[in-house]
Amino acid sequence: MPNKKKYNVNGDSGIKSQIQFADQKQEFNKRPTKIGRRSLSRSISQSSTDSYSSAASYTDSSDDETSPRDKQQKNSKGSSDFCVKNIKQAEFGRREIEIAEQEMPALMALRKRAQGEKPLAGAKIVGCTHITAQTAVLMETLGALGAQCRWAACNIYSTLNEVAAALAESGFPVFAWKGESEDDFWWCIDRCVNVEGWQPNMILDDGGDLTHWIYKKYPNMFKKIKGIVEESVTGVHRLYQLSKAGKLCVPAMNVNDSVTKQKFDNLYCCRESILDGLKRTTDMMFGGKQVVVCGYGEVGKGCCAALKAMGSIVYVTEIDPICALQACMDGFRLVKLNEVIRQVDIVITCTGNKNVVTREHLDRMKNSCIVCNMGHSNTEIDVASLRTPELTWERVRSQVDHVIWPDGKRIVLLAEGRLLNLSCSTVPTFVLSITATTQALALIELYNAPEGRYKQDVYLLPKKMDEYVASLHLPTFDAHLTELTDEQAKYLGLNKNGPFKPNYYR
Repeated sequence: MPNKKKYNVNGDSGIKSQIQFADQKQEFNKRPTKIGRRSLSRSISQSSTDSYSSAASYTDSSDDETSPRDKQQKNSKGSSDFCVKNIKQAEFGRREIEIAEQEMPALMALRKRAQGEKPLAGAKIVGCTHITAQTAVLMETLGALGAQCRWAACNIYSTLNEVAAALAESGFPVFAWKGESEDDFWWCIDRCVNVEGWQPNMILDDGGDLTHWIYKKYPNMFKKIKGIVEESVTGVHRLYQLSKAGKLCVPAMNVNDSVTKQKFDNLYCCRESILDGLKRTTDMMFGGKQVVVCGYGEVGKGCCAALKAMGSIVYVTEIDPICALQACMDGFRLVKLNEVIRQVDIVITCTGNKNVVTREHLDRMKNSCIVCNMGHSNTEIDVASLRTPELTWERVRSQVDHVIWPDGKRIVLLAEGRLLNLSCSTVPTFVLSITATTQALALIELYNAPEGRYKQDVYLLPKKMDEYVASLHLPTFDAHLTELTDEQAKYLGLNKNGPFKPNYYR
């Protein structure tokens, strides 16, 4: 395999960009593992189990009660290598995918310009992500670049059934539907991995559950797997755990901490989708409401900005003094959750941690307080503590439960503590285009890297690739970059074509 592989990716706007994979100057920067915040004590198995608690005990009355696992379905080509809610919804799902394509310019450009060279020819990618129209565009782009894909959902509520049907109809082995049980969840992952005559050689994960399942059930598969691409805080934590313990047996790309993921997906996506999720489920008015947001990372920043703009009174809880100071400078009052729990109207968790909202907090909340989570895992709110005989659960509408105390007090729990925006609403397609393009490029790099380039460790994306992904999206806004003169570039000590910031810059 040659040491250099180049792909020209030219959007319809005429912008010409060139990305050079496997060039030493653009090697992924190894992330130090000896960082305090990465020193996690939980084991990989416990971490994965924690992220998945009991599933919903309800289904919408309008839905077919028959489990997809009990149905015999085939697509128009006669294939039954999939499991979705209803294959007959494929045409509707195809229209959703076509709409998403209009807002994902970089992926479409990558598909158009690189499909001739098929940089993923021979790649067998097993994926576990949210199955939405945006993910479908990514999957079909990977297919156009030569990859074979098998896919499961990383969240029991976020799958769009019609999109899953469209993917199954077009030949993708997809195993997912909205409202899976816990057993269904792991069964779907297993059906993606455990296939006679098909051995994955790449993993695209969101949350680490797929990686955990392969380690637990099929560890020998890692002998043929070239690498893992992971995009969530939770999943990245688990990878660093494995690396620290010396158990990470393939290279892994930490997409979550790339600039294009943190500063766009985490911030802007949540800034727009938090209001959408709350409004669709509760019909509430935000003006004058008191809200506490737990965590002021990029997700928390996005949530706080949106709520403040709508006239809400926003409090923030934080453990990191730097993030805490940012919250204060942005005009939010920094508090401990115990100080405001009796008075707030909404509690939103955005930490990626465990038991941030405990049963004690839930007991002290005011009547009709809304409780929800914007983190990837369902560990932040102690929902399990609410499943006791003295409390009554009342399903009000899809993804909305009233949990009623003996004295009549009730809280409004959304999506049973799971990810609010993808469970209860949708997310902005354009922002996901940025993340999906980054994921595709990370897969291409890992798959094509010469043997020995990447060790059995966790790597970060180079700044040059972040800048490249961002540049592909600028034509949408008719934006025009200023170019450095030779004199200016020399003065700053930069290449005229970038990277413009050092890799450590955040």
